[in-house]
Amino acid sequence: MGMNFMPDIFKNRLRGTQLLVSLCMLFFVAILFPSCGIYSFRNATIPAEVKTVNIKFIQNTARYINPQLSQKFYDKIQQKIIGGTKLTRSNSDDAHYVISGTITGYDANQTVGISAQQATTNRLTVTMHIVLKKTLENKTDEFDVSRSFDYSANLSLQQAEGQLLDEVVRSLTDDIFNRIFSDW
Repeated sequence: MGMNFMPDIFKNRLRGTQLLVSLCMLFFVAILFPSCGIYSFRNATIPAEVKTVNIKFIQNTARYINPQLSQKFYDKIQQKIIGGTKLTRSNSDDAHYVISGTITGYDANQTVGISAQQATTNRLTVTMHIVLKKTLENKTDEFDVSRSFDYSANLSLQQAEGQLLDEVVRSLTDDIFNRIFSDW
């Protein structure tokens, strides 16, 4: 009997379904059998032998210290790494990756916009120093990340921090994640 007695519309749907099933199977095979000993998860490229990460509390040594910043960075970096990779969190200094960081700069004394001899825009620049210890390779990488955030000169620093804090933490966390896991 076969498909000879089926109307064309049913034949086309059957072919489409077969194609979809084939593509799904190919996708699952590609996921189940990774190659080269490196896996990629949500844009994170991590050697397959790396399984654990220890994320140290972020210290703040900037001249001006926002009392919320260290904890917010620590929480967000943990959340991003644990949620964006398959690494398991560890408190051991022998974890495969040990990540520590320091907020080294928090400067808001920059005027970047002037109109009619009045400041219109100020800039907050936040700088962090990150240390990544790769225990399996017996190697340590260090790098700095820095971002600037503009805000209205009509706002006090405390008002601007209220508006900018989440963006500051998210942006710098993304930069740190990309530097560590995306060879960026």
